Amino acid sequence: MLRLNLANRRIFMTFFTADFCDEYSDQVQVLAAGYNNYGGAHKCEGEIVTVALDKYNGELIKLLRDTDGTGKVVVVDVQQEYYAVVGEKLMEFAQQNHFAGIVINGYVRDTEQITDVPVGLYAIGTCPRKYIPTTVGQTQIPLTFGGVSFQPGDYLYADKDGIIVTAQPLV
Repeated sequence: MLRLNLANRRIFMTFFTADFCDEYSDQVQVLAAGYNNYGGAHKCEGEIVTVALDKYNGELIKLLRDTDGTGKVVVVDVQQEYYAVVGEKLMEFAQQNHFAGIVINGYVRDTEQITDVPVGLYAIGTCPRKYIPTTVGQTQIPLTFGGVSFQPGDYLYADKDGIIVTAQPLV
């Protein structure tokens, strides 16, 4: 359920992942612990779009900059090296193109600047440096990390209690 606060025109989602886990226990996958929200939205939900990166975030930049993200959450798997793949500029792209959130099996930066951007941004942690050499990424492929299989077109729900994935929308 969505509720609009007319004073500041923000939309509040009223789902709770814990309630979904109780009601749909046989239909949800729960992402492992350790993912923190660095974005300005306290919750996010939407259809999954996937991106696999080899440290360099070029494919993610193109996706966030050039795609209508209405009703979508981007799930990003990054080779586990210590480089940030999302910062202030990419969060601005995500907001401009109406993405609900980004979940990264990797790191973010510019956390002081992005706390007011109304997009969920879940990641393992922070790192001040980015990867400069160009490498190729892939979009819309199945990803697996944190005990969850992410399929393009599945649905993701995230709040303070955790991140869950389902094959069909629950709200």
